[in-house]
Amino acid sequence: MDKEINVLALVKGEEKFIFLFDDANRDQTLRQLARYAANPELDFSWYDAAMLSRKIRDAVPVDDDVLIDSELDNLSLEDFH
Repeated sequence: MDKEINVLALVKGEEKFIFLFDDANRDQTLRQLARYAANPELDFSWYDAAMLSRKIRDAVPVDDDVLIDSELDNLSLEDFH
């Protein structure tokens, strides 16, 4: 039985960040993005982490993601006043 492996890459100047993940280690990969963003020695920002996180969530959705997305879709500006 073959496992599907997802590949996500980010190239920033001389640095290359390549993430390989499957459904089973999706959450681990999301946590690793946060660790990279928190590391001041890397040229990896919180924006980078957010964009790559979105791509991971799109590639390997789970029920919680769908619930959150539907809740956010129903928000309006009045909800923040």
